[in-house]
Amino acid sequence: MFEFQRISSRLRSSGAGLALAVAIAPVAAQAQEESSDGGRGLGNEIIVTAQKREQSLSDVSLSVSAVGAEALAETNTSNIEALQTLVPSISFGNDFNFAKLFIRGIGLQDHLITTDPGVSVYVDGVYLGRQVGQNWNLTNIERIEVLRGPQGTLAGRNSIGGAIKLFSTKPSGEGRGSIQATYGSYNRVDVRGFADFAVSDNLFARIAGATKNRDGYVKRLDYDLTHPGSGVPTQSVGPNPVLGTLGGTSYAAGKLSLRWLPTDTVEVNVSGDYSRDRSEAGASVLLYYNNASITPDGIPWLASTIDGSAIPGNCAFVPNGQNSCDTLTGYDSKFVTYSTFADLREPTTQAPYKPLILNPHQHLDNYGITATIDVELSDTLKLTSINAWRKFKSDWAQDVDNSPIANQQLRQVLKNEQWSTELRLNGTAFDDMVDFTLGGIYFDRDGTLTARVDLNYAGIDFVHGPDPTPAKSKALFANATFHATDAFNINVGVRNTWDTKSYTFFRRNPDLTVPGPLPCAFFLGAPTAGPTAVGNDPNCLLVGLNNISPPTFKDSNFDWRVAADYRFSDALMMYAQVSTGFRSGGFNPRPFFGPTDPFGRNQVKEFKPEKLTAYEIGFKSDFADGAVRLNASAFYNDYKDIILTLSACPTAPCLQPNNVGAAHVKGFELETMLNPIEGLSMDGALSYLDFKYTEITGPTAVTLDMVTPYTPKWKWSFGIQYDIYDVGPGTLSARFDGSYQSSVYTEAVNYDRVEVTTAFTPPTPVVTDPVIPGVVALGGGGPLPTVIASNKIDSYFIGNARLTWKQNDDDPWSISLEVQNLFDKYYFTSLYEQFASPGTISGAPGLPRTWAVTVRKDF
Repeated sequence: MFEFQRISSRLRSSGAGLALAVAIAPVAAQAQEESSDGGRGLGNEIIVTAQKREQSLSDVSLSVSAVGAEALAETNTSNIEALQTLVPSISFGNDFNFAKLFIRGIGLQDHLITTDPGVSVYVDGVYLGRQVGQNWNLTNIERIEVLRGPQGTLAGRNSIGGAIKLFSTKPSGEGRGSIQATYGSYNRVDVRGFADFAVSDNLFARIAGATKNRDGYVKRLDYDLTHPGSGVPTQSVGPNPVLGTLGGTSYAAGKLSLRWLPTDTVEVNVSGDYSRDRSEAGASVLLYYNNASITPDGIPWLASTIDGSAIPGNCAFVPNGQNSCDTLTGYDSKFVTYSTFADLREPTTQAPYKPLILNPHQHLDNYGITATIDVELSDTLKLTSINAWRKFKSDWAQDVDNSPIANQQLRQVLKNEQWSTELRLNGTAFDDMVDFTLGGIYFDRDGTLTARVDLNYAGIDFVHGPDPTPAKSKALFANATFHATDAFNINVGVRNTWDTKSYTFFRRNPDLTVPGPLPCAFFLGAPTAGPTAVGNDPNCLLVGLNNISPPTFKDSNFDWRVAADYRFSDALMMYAQVSTGFRSGGFNPRPFFGPTDPFGRNQVKEFKPEKLTAYEIGFKSDFADGAVRLNASAFYNDYKDIILTLSACPTAPCLQPNNVGAAHVKGFELETMLNPIEGLSMDGALSYLDFKYTEITGPTAVTLDMVTPYTPKWKWSFGIQYDIYDVGPGTLSARFDGSYQSSVYTEAVNYDRVEVTTAFTPPTPVVTDPVIPGVVALGGGGPLPTVIASNKIDSYFIGNARLTWKQNDDDPWSISLEVQNLFDKYYFTSLYEQFASPGTISGAPGLPRTWAVTVRKDF
């Protein structure tokens, strides 16, 4: 199934590469191309630009994997999430439209606009400043390069863990195209296609489009209709207990690319793209609930229709797992939620903005324009200018508690607009003894986050924002390769980056009035049950947080890289390098307490940039007469001022980025490809990661024996394919792919197994308590005396199988049958653990076993 191709500047000019239905395949050192006898050989090289100039992948002195697209539509892989099953050391979690990308244990777990990613993503040389909307559907992609380890000099800021670079197929004017359709489980219907044509002798165009549609796979059930006599208010308008589903997708995207060659030395590429996502809210199920679900003065969050008493949150609302006592029958409990996206609490003078009903949705509009100009100034000098404008709006709702009891309801709208320009000069000097790159980058971003934040567990219900968050970044960089001999090279790179960020906080009541000006009556001596009880003004805890701006954040960072490589033979190259990287600092975007808090719990504060120095050695080899290819790398990282988002803080509630400490990280990675006999091909990847904190700083619950989120110790994957030639007028290919990931934690504070009592203990307000009086989680009771809290995703193995027949023709037909998650493994892609205060844990389950049939026609 995997057909590895030569990806060179010549093929890029001719438009070779799959346009739309991108199938991606790992290329460990060089591309594999179909040979003249119909088999597959390993003798052709792949050209990459990991070091901002074209090189053979086997000559690049860093850990980089290339992922090609040519003739791989059979795999029907369509987004970058699949990279984690193909490339070592990558982990991926996906919440709403936010891509949680991690490489070598470094990434970002928070979607908010003030926190920068640890893994940068580039599309056609354009840096994408946010990880919202970055689980790109790979439309019109020629190749992907995955750079592991800090890329401070090569990719710049926020590439401390690595970089993922996507390169689009350029128009060639050859009059080519394709159309592809897929139908499968959950009424999956995908259609994608492209057309490449000449407008004139020197102007070429390429149009590509795709749609993806699939029903949701988690059922939302009405609790009253499935549990008669429970006293839970029904949300159904009829007898059908199915309120809807979660996890359904409805996506469409299009791209127009133009390539103009006005002279032999000038090339201009302009493209515009637009994607529209109108999906359901993300798939989520409840794994833990333990909260009495009452206010400090005993008012129920959800009143029983039988006697008006409080309905407690407990095991009765957990459909499946060790914390469940649910009696549901007739449904697959692993894919059931009782979420209503509704807060039906009776209004009071302290909480007058009820009820609240949200529409379950996950929407995204993402679009932009890119213009790249390449000018060959001479035989030894090339000037490149990359200019881009991008904008997106992401709008999503969350029923965080996944139950009819409104513990947390969120509706968030994130807007972002960015402008960027890069000017780069590539050249050679001293009779080709030196290859060099000089350049500069300017990046300007602005955006806002607006949210309705309904937190009954904390006694607040307010509008966050719109918080303006302008940011600018400038950088100058230089890289040079000195060819000391034909076999020995020295690489040196430097970059200096200047960052500026501003932030203004707006916190208002849902009717847009401002809380205050007086603090909570409770703090003034009023005889109330706490600051969130009746007798206090709404959202009085947020007094002092509206229209305040902390000082502008400014920072400058210098990164460097030194590498050396030596080619012992055509079959073996070894390298060693030392490199640095950093992730920008910024502000806590979610302060629940301001500078005027009477107990000094101010959460309006900065966090510093995190920094890393990496030491790496490796080799790239091709032996056994080209039948075996093996790449390996080993690394040691000195990681300082680590930025993690904490939900367990000395003052609650909190959800804020902090510098938690320092760590040493070591590991190794292997990639291989084998062609043992004609028609049989195999590939594999393996990574090991050992993360050890060496220091913990600041008030935090993180301890030395914990690890960063989404950091598996082991990951491995393999693929095996057998091609049977001359099956009718075509070739039949059978392939199996498997991937394994060891256990990971999804939060900075790791919880493996915490036993929590479900007994109810009334709160006792203590004015001097640093935690908000009266909002600690109270036991929800129920038949289970204890429940188990954890934010650990257990290890899992996923297998996929595919059978493809492809016509032997210049314009072939092909048909494929695939089964994803062949062994029907139940696993989670992410967890949202908040057991200590809200008293809930939810998880995003991966798709169960699914099937699909794909038909494709090239023309």
